[in-house]
This record gives sequence, structure tokens and C-alpha cells, in this order.
Amino acid sequence: MINIDKENEEEEDEYISNPLDEYEGDRNDKGERHGYGKTLSSNGDVYIGEYRQGFRHGKGLYVFKNGSKYDGEWRCGLKHGQGIFWYPDGTRYEGEWKDDTKCGFGIYEYMNKDIYEGGWKKNNRHGLGTYKYFESSVKFIGTWIEDKMQGPGQLVYPQYSFYGSWEFNTPLGRGCFVFENDTMQHGHFIRRSKSNSMVNDSKKQMNNGSKLLNENSFPAWCPQFLTSYNPDLLPPAATPLEEIKSNCNSSIFHKVSCN
Repeated sequence: MINIDKENEEEEDEYISNPLDEYEGDRNDKGERHGYGKTLSSNGDVYIGEYRQGFRHGKGLYVFKNGSKYDGEWRCGLKHGQGIFWYPDGTRYEGEWKDDTKCGFGIYEYMNKDIYEGGWKKNNRHGLGTYKYFESSVKFIGTWIEDKMQGPGQLVYPQYSFYGSWEFNTPLGRGCFVFENDTMQHGHFIRRSKSNSMVNDSKKQMNNGSKLLNENSFPAWCPQFLTSYNPDLLPPAATPLEEIKSNCNSSIFHKVSCN
């Protein structure tokens, strides 16, 4: 998967005036770009769209020399509002932006045809979201924290579903499988090391982080008993994270005033 923090690496910084830029369009009484215009930047990027007091502001299309492009809303020179970003490898993000980062609700289509649809914060999948695996037709529905499956969730397979909780992208703890014949298999996932011994030190797991967990252990299902389907026996469902709304609906533009 492409690094989704890279879309701003070569973007021309409008906070620094570049005399080598070629601009055609409207200006205000101060000579600033203001209204509608087209800029060919000295680095080869092109912007066509609205300006306010010298900054990209409103709706506009920015085309990078590497083939990436962004088409959407801007505020004070930053991507802000609704917009679509296309990457050179064919991946695509469509959704909300705040201060040049993905923040709010958005849909990300990966090069392998997987799709993520849900919450974002500072370019990371964060909040409630659904990840659809194209090749296997499996999808994960649940909570994401800082780009990882973390908390309550559900895995939906073609013939059955699993309800449980995740930690560092893997299921852990109590859960249940629900099959097409309305049978529930209850049990829990443990984390077992590759040496086939059970991993118990949860504090050590948190300190060492997800990379160590993924490399040295794997989730193992321990079934306990069967029941007929009863929704009251399902684990707690994922709920929205309260921080998302406050983080993505308010903004402080500290660099300039372009209102």
C-alpha cells in the first residue's frame, strides 16, 4: 500500500512567492492572485481554480508533475473540505480534508482493489470504518485507532461472520462465530507465539507495539460452546469515537488570514 502521507511532498508552497511561477488570471487591487486563475509552478506542478488574497481558496484542481492530482476544495492554500486525490499507481481517496490531511469521512481505493470506507484523522484510518478485501470477498467492520483495527469489530465472510474485539489488527479476547444455519460458536482468541506457547504479558505487548506482536505471535481461536442464534449474546458493537467530530469540524489557520 502506498504511503498516504506523501501527497504534499512536492506541492508548491504559496506562502513563499516564487517569481518563476507563470500565472494567468484575476488579481485584486494589491496585485494578489484573487478570483479564478491558472498557475504553472517552477517545479512543474499546475493549479487551475479559485484564489483569495494570493492563496488557493475555494474549488480547484492541482496536478503534480509525478502524475498525482487533487480536485476539490481549498482554504488558505490547504486542502480543506471535500476533495478527491489520485495517486500515480491508481489508488484514490475521496472524502473530507482538514489542513491538508484526510480528516472526517472518506473512501480509499487501493491498488489491489481493496476499499476502506470510514473515518480518518491526520491521514490515518480512525473511527468507525469498513475495509473490504477484494480477493477474498471478506470485510472488516469496526473501530480503527491511528490506522489500526483496535476495539470492537466484525469480520464478514461469504458463509459466516465473526464478532469480537481487535488489538493491533488481530482479534483478541471473547468473541463468537455466527453461521448460516443460525448457530453461534462462542469462545475467545488468545495470542500464541510462534513457539506455540501462550503470550500472557499484555503490558509487555503494549510497550513493544504491534510490529513485535505481528512478527512473533498469531491469534488462536479457542472454542467453548454452541448456542442457537441470539443477538443478546453478541459482543458489544463498535461505536463512533467522540473525538472525530471535534477534531475535523474545527480548524485554526495560523499561517495566514484569508477570510
